[in-house]
Amino acid sequence: MVFRLGTRGSPLALAQARMVADALAAADGGTRIERVVIRTTGDRVQDRALAEIGGKALWTKELDRALLAGEVDACVHSMKDVETIRPAAIALAATLPRADVRDRLIGAETIAALPHGATVGTSSPRRRAQLLRHRPDLRVVIFRGNVDTRLAKLAAGEVDATLLAAAGLDRLGKGPVGSAVDPAAMLPAPAQGAVGIEVRADDARALAAVAAIDHDDTHRCVLAERALLAGLGADCHSPVAALAVRVGERFRLRAELLGIDGEAIVTGEAVAADPAMLGAELAADLLARAPEPVRRLFAGP
Repeated sequence: MVFRLGTRGSPLALAQARMVADALAAADGGTRIERVVIRTTGDRVQDRALAEIGGKALWTKELDRALLAGEVDACVHSMKDVETIRPAAIALAATLPRADVRDRLIGAETIAALPHGATVGTSSPRRRAQLLRHRPDLRVVIFRGNVDTRLAKLAAGEVDATLLAAAGLDRLGKGPVGSAVDPAAMLPAPAQGAVGIEVRADDARALAAVAAIDHDDTHRCVLAERALLAGLGADCHSPVAALAVRVGERFRLRAELLGIDGEAIVTGEAVAADPAMLGAELAADLLARAPEPVRRLFAGP
Protein backbone atom coordinates (compact mmCIF):
# COMPACT_ATOMS: atom_id res chain seq x y z
CA MET A 1 0.00 0.00 0.00
CA VAL A 2 1.31 3.46 -0.94
CA PHE A 3 0.65 6.64 1.04
CA ARG A 4 1.49 9.82 -0.89
CA LEU A 5 2.75 12.84 1.05
CA GLY A 6 2.57 16.23 -0.64
CA THR A 7 5.30 18.71 0.23
CA ARG A 8 6.96 21.87 -0.99
CA GLY A 9 10.40 21.43 -2.47
CA SER A 10 12.49 23.66 -0.22
CA PRO A 11 15.22 21.97 1.84
CA LEU A 12 13.29 22.65 5.04
CA ALA A 13 10.00 21.37 3.63
CA LEU A 14 11.71 18.20 2.43
CA ALA A 15 13.35 17.69 5.82
CA GLN A 16 9.94 18.01 7.51
CA ALA A 17 8.35 15.63 5.01
CA ARG A 18 11.09 13.10 5.82
CA MET A 19 10.24 13.41 9.51
CA VAL A 20 6.57 12.73 8.78
CA ALA A 21 7.40 9.84 6.42
CA ASP A 22 9.67 8.24 9.02
CA ALA A 23 6.99 8.58 11.71
CA LEU A 24 4.32 7.05 9.45
CA ALA A 25 6.60 4.18 8.45
CA ALA A 26 7.40 3.46 12.10
CA ALA A 27 3.69 3.45 12.95
CA ASP A 28 2.80 1.11 10.07
CA GLY A 29 5.67 -0.78 8.49
CA GLY A 30 3.39 -2.23 5.82
CA THR A 31 2.78 1.11 4.14
CA ARG A 32 5.19 2.55 1.59
CA ILE A 33 5.48 6.32 1.92
CA GLU A 34 5.98 8.29 -1.29
CA ARG A 35 6.85 11.99 -1.16
CA VAL A 36 5.38 14.16 -3.92
CA VAL A 37 7.05 17.57 -4.41
CA ILE A 38 4.68 20.36 -5.37
CA ARG A 39 6.08 23.75 -6.36
CA THR A 40 4.18 26.67 -4.82
CA THR A 41 3.82 30.33 -5.75
CA GLY A 42 5.58 31.25 -2.52
CA ASP A 43 8.63 29.30 -3.69
CA ARG A 44 8.65 31.02 -7.08
CA VAL A 45 8.24 34.63 -5.92
CA GLN A 46 11.17 35.61 -3.71
CA ASP A 47 11.49 39.38 -4.12
CA ARG A 48 8.36 40.64 -2.34
CA ALA A 49 6.72 40.26 1.06
CA LEU A 50 4.01 37.59 1.18
CA ALA A 51 1.47 40.14 2.40
CA GLU A 52 1.91 42.08 -0.85
CA ILE A 53 1.24 39.16 -3.19
CA GLY A 54 -1.40 36.97 -1.63
CA GLY A 55 -0.40 36.03 1.92
CA LYS A 56 0.06 32.57 3.37
CA ALA A 57 -2.13 30.95 0.69
CA LEU A 58 0.93 31.22 -1.57
CA TRP A 59 2.39 28.32 0.43
CA THR A 60 -0.74 26.19 0.46
CA LYS A 61 -3.01 26.66 -2.55
CA GLU A 62 -1.13 24.30 -4.88
CA LEU A 63 -0.85 21.70 -2.12
CA ASP A 64 -4.56 22.08 -1.40
CA ARG A 65 -5.41 21.57 -5.07
CA ALA A 66 -3.34 18.38 -5.26
CA LEU A 67 -4.86 17.06 -2.03
CA LEU A 68 -8.46 17.76 -3.05
CA ALA A 69 -7.83 16.30 -6.53
CA GLY A 70 -6.66 13.04 -4.95
CA GLU A 71 -3.12 13.37 -6.29
CA VAL A 72 -1.74 13.02 -2.75
CA ASP A 73 -3.15 11.53 0.46
CA ALA A 74 -1.79 14.12 2.86
CA CYS A 75 0.19 17.37 2.87
CA VAL A 76 2.94 18.45 5.25
CA HIS A 77 3.05 22.07 6.43
CA SER A 78 4.95 24.37 8.76
CA MET A 79 1.85 25.35 10.68
CA LYS A 80 2.94 28.96 11.18
CA ASP A 81 2.77 29.33 7.38
CA VAL A 82 -0.79 28.00 7.02
CA GLU A 83 -3.58 30.57 6.65
CA THR A 84 -6.07 30.65 9.49
CA ILE A 85 -9.27 29.83 7.61
CA ARG A 86 -8.93 26.52 5.77
CA PRO A 87 -11.26 24.78 3.30
CA ALA A 88 -13.95 22.72 5.03
CA ALA A 89 -12.93 19.71 2.94
CA ILE A 90 -9.44 19.69 4.50
CA ALA A 91 -8.69 18.60 8.07
CA LEU A 92 -5.62 19.08 10.25
CA ALA A 93 -5.25 15.42 11.20
CA ALA A 94 -2.00 15.49 13.20
CA THR A 95 0.99 17.45 14.36
CA LEU A 96 4.46 16.18 15.20
CA PRO A 97 5.94 17.02 18.62
CA ARG A 98 6.71 20.72 18.68
CA ALA A 99 10.32 21.79 18.26
CA ASP A 100 12.11 24.85 19.68
CA VAL A 101 9.64 27.76 19.44
CA ARG A 102 12.25 30.50 19.69
CA ASP A 103 13.72 32.80 17.05
CA ARG A 104 17.47 32.94 16.53
CA LEU A 105 19.24 36.22 15.94
CA ILE A 106 22.07 35.83 13.43
CA GLY A 107 24.62 38.63 13.16
CA ALA A 108 24.76 39.75 16.79
CA GLU A 109 24.69 38.13 20.21
CA THR A 110 21.61 40.03 21.35
CA ILE A 111 19.17 42.61 20.01
CA ALA A 112 20.76 45.15 22.38
CA ALA A 113 24.20 44.40 20.89
CA LEU A 114 23.18 45.41 17.34
CA PRO A 115 24.98 48.60 16.26
CA HIS A 116 22.93 51.79 16.26
CA GLY A 117 21.00 52.03 13.00
CA ALA A 118 21.85 48.45 11.98
CA THR A 119 19.95 46.93 9.06
CA VAL A 120 18.00 43.79 9.94
CA GLY A 121 16.38 41.63 7.27
CA THR A 122 12.99 40.01 7.86
CA SER A 123 9.70 39.71 5.98
CA SER A 124 7.71 38.97 9.15
CA PRO A 125 5.47 41.82 10.39
CA ARG A 126 5.71 40.30 13.88
CA ARG A 127 9.50 40.29 13.93
CA ARG A 128 9.65 43.78 12.44
CA ALA A 129 7.31 45.18 15.10
CA GLN A 130 9.04 43.37 17.96
CA LEU A 131 12.48 44.51 16.83
CA LEU A 132 11.38 48.14 16.52
CA ARG A 133 9.64 47.90 19.88
CA HIS A 134 13.01 47.09 21.44
CA ARG A 135 15.16 49.18 19.08
CA PRO A 136 13.39 52.00 17.19
CA ASP A 137 16.72 53.00 15.64
CA LEU A 138 17.00 49.81 13.58
CA ARG A 139 16.36 49.74 9.84
CA VAL A 140 14.21 46.69 9.02
CA VAL A 141 14.10 45.57 5.38
CA ILE A 142 12.27 42.85 3.41
CA PHE A 143 14.26 39.60 3.40
CA ARG A 144 12.81 36.65 1.46
CA GLY A 145 14.19 33.27 0.41
CA ASN A 146 14.78 29.89 2.00
CA VAL A 147 17.11 29.51 4.96
CA ASP A 148 20.29 29.03 2.90
CA THR A 149 19.41 31.97 0.65
CA ARG A 150 18.91 34.28 3.60
CA LEU A 151 22.10 33.12 5.30
CA ALA A 152 23.99 33.74 2.04
CA LYS A 153 22.53 37.26 1.76
CA LEU A 154 23.60 37.93 5.33
CA ALA A 155 27.11 36.61 4.64
CA ALA A 156 27.30 38.86 1.55
CA GLY A 157 26.61 41.90 3.73
CA GLU A 158 23.16 42.77 2.39
CA VAL A 159 22.03 43.18 6.01
CA ASP A 160 23.74 43.29 9.38
CA ALA A 161 21.52 40.65 10.97
CA THR A 162 18.43 38.54 10.51
CA LEU A 163 16.05 36.41 12.55
CA LEU A 164 15.18 32.81 11.69
CA ALA A 165 13.10 30.17 13.45
CA ALA A 166 15.24 27.93 15.64
CA ALA A 167 13.13 24.90 14.65
CA GLY A 168 13.93 25.31 10.97
CA LEU A 169 17.64 25.78 11.60
CA ASP A 170 17.69 22.67 13.80
CA ARG A 171 15.85 20.56 11.22
CA LEU A 172 18.38 21.60 8.59
CA GLY A 173 21.30 20.70 10.84
CA LYS A 174 22.25 24.34 11.42
CA GLY A 175 21.46 24.32 15.13
CA PRO A 176 24.54 26.22 16.38
CA VAL A 177 23.84 29.19 14.07
CA GLY A 178 22.89 32.41 15.85
CA SER A 179 21.73 33.20 19.37
CA ALA A 180 18.35 32.07 20.68
CA VAL A 181 16.06 34.95 21.64
CA ASP A 182 14.18 34.51 24.92
CA PRO A 183 10.41 34.29 24.26
CA ALA A 184 10.00 36.80 27.08
CA ALA A 185 11.66 39.32 24.76
CA MET A 186 10.18 38.07 21.48
CA LEU A 187 7.12 35.86 21.76
CA PRO A 188 7.04 33.53 18.72
CA ALA A 189 4.59 33.40 15.85
CA PRO A 190 1.45 31.34 16.43
CA ALA A 191 2.21 27.65 15.71
CA GLN A 192 5.95 28.30 15.29
CA GLY A 193 7.94 25.06 15.57
CA ALA A 194 4.95 22.85 14.74
CA VAL A 195 4.71 20.56 11.70
CA GLY A 196 1.16 19.70 10.70
CA ILE A 197 -0.29 17.04 8.41
CA GLU A 198 -3.53 17.78 6.56
CA VAL A 199 -5.76 15.25 4.80
CA ARG A 200 -9.14 15.26 3.08
CA ALA A 201 -11.79 15.47 5.78
CA ASP A 202 -13.73 12.55 4.27
CA ASP A 203 -10.73 10.26 3.78
CA ALA A 204 -11.11 7.75 6.64
CA ARG A 205 -7.98 5.80 5.64
CA ALA A 206 -5.74 8.88 5.67
CA LEU A 207 -7.29 10.22 8.87
CA ALA A 208 -6.58 6.94 10.65
CA ALA A 209 -3.04 6.62 9.27
CA VAL A 210 -2.05 10.13 10.28
CA ALA A 211 -3.80 10.04 13.67
CA ALA A 212 -1.33 7.32 14.69
CA ILE A 213 1.51 9.87 14.74
CA ASP A 214 -0.39 12.81 16.30
CA HIS A 215 1.20 14.54 19.30
CA ASP A 216 -1.85 15.57 21.28
CA ASP A 217 -0.32 18.36 23.38
CA THR A 218 1.20 20.05 20.34
CA HIS A 219 -2.01 19.65 18.37
CA ARG A 220 -4.11 21.27 21.10
CA CYS A 221 -1.66 24.12 21.62
CA VAL A 222 -1.66 24.82 17.88
CA LEU A 223 -5.47 24.78 17.89
CA ALA A 224 -5.49 27.38 20.69
CA GLU A 225 -3.05 29.64 18.86
CA ARG A 226 -4.95 29.33 15.58
CA ALA A 227 -8.27 30.00 17.36
CA LEU A 228 -6.70 33.22 18.62
CA LEU A 229 -5.82 34.19 15.03
CA ALA A 230 -9.36 33.42 13.89
CA GLY A 231 -10.85 35.50 16.70
CA LEU A 232 -8.57 38.41 15.83
CA GLY A 233 -9.27 38.26 12.11
CA ALA A 234 -5.48 38.33 11.71
CA ASP A 235 -3.77 38.16 8.32
CA CYS A 236 -0.23 38.47 6.95
CA HIS A 237 -0.23 42.21 7.70
CA SER A 238 -1.04 41.71 11.40
CA PRO A 239 1.86 41.68 13.88
CA VAL A 240 0.73 39.01 16.33
CA ALA A 241 2.66 36.63 18.57
CA ALA A 242 1.32 33.77 20.68
CA LEU A 243 2.39 30.69 22.57
CA ALA A 244 0.26 28.04 24.27
CA VAL A 245 1.57 25.44 26.72
CA ARG A 246 -0.12 22.65 28.62
CA VAL A 247 -0.43 23.13 32.37
CA GLY A 248 -1.90 20.01 33.96
CA GLU A 249 -5.35 19.46 32.45
CA ARG A 250 -5.54 22.99 31.05
CA PHE A 251 -3.70 25.20 28.58
CA ARG A 252 -2.11 28.60 29.12
CA LEU A 253 -2.05 30.97 26.15
CA ARG A 254 0.04 34.14 26.06
CA ALA A 255 -0.27 36.61 23.21
CA GLU A 256 0.67 40.11 22.08
CA LEU A 257 -0.57 42.38 19.32
CA LEU A 258 1.62 45.20 18.06
CA GLY A 259 1.46 48.24 15.84
CA ILE A 260 3.31 48.04 12.51
CA ASP A 261 6.43 49.72 13.88
CA GLY A 262 6.09 48.44 17.43
CA GLU A 263 4.80 51.83 18.52
CA ALA A 264 1.90 50.31 20.44
CA ILE A 265 1.24 46.95 22.06
CA VAL A 266 -1.35 44.99 23.99
CA THR A 267 -0.55 41.77 25.83
CA GLY A 268 -2.62 39.15 27.55
CA GLU A 269 -2.75 35.67 29.03
CA ALA A 270 -5.55 33.20 29.73
CA VAL A 271 -5.96 29.62 30.94
CA ALA A 272 -8.71 27.15 29.96
CA ALA A 273 -9.30 23.46 29.28
CA ASP A 274 -10.79 23.96 25.81
CA PRO A 275 -8.14 25.19 23.32
CA ALA A 276 -10.62 26.69 20.84
CA MET A 277 -12.49 28.57 23.56
CA LEU A 278 -9.19 29.74 25.06
CA GLY A 279 -8.02 31.29 21.80
CA ALA A 280 -11.36 32.92 21.05
CA GLU A 281 -11.73 34.43 24.54
CA LEU A 282 -8.19 35.82 24.64
CA ALA A 283 -8.68 37.33 21.15
CA ALA A 284 -11.81 39.16 22.34
CA ASP A 285 -10.01 40.42 25.44
CA LEU A 286 -7.03 41.71 23.47
CA LEU A 287 -9.17 43.49 20.88
CA ALA A 288 -11.22 45.12 23.63
CA ARG A 289 -8.07 46.54 25.26
CA ALA A 290 -5.97 47.27 22.17
CA PRO A 291 -4.96 50.86 21.39
CA GLU A 292 -6.22 52.19 18.05
CA PRO A 293 -2.88 51.74 16.13
CA VAL A 294 -3.10 48.04 17.00
CA ARG A 295 -6.86 47.46 16.73
CA ARG A 296 -7.04 48.76 13.14
CA LEU A 297 -4.68 45.97 12.01
CA PHE A 298 -7.18 43.29 13.00
CA ALA A 299 -10.57 42.59 11.46
CA GLY A 300 -12.06 40.85 14.49
CA PRO A 301 -14.51 37.92 14.30
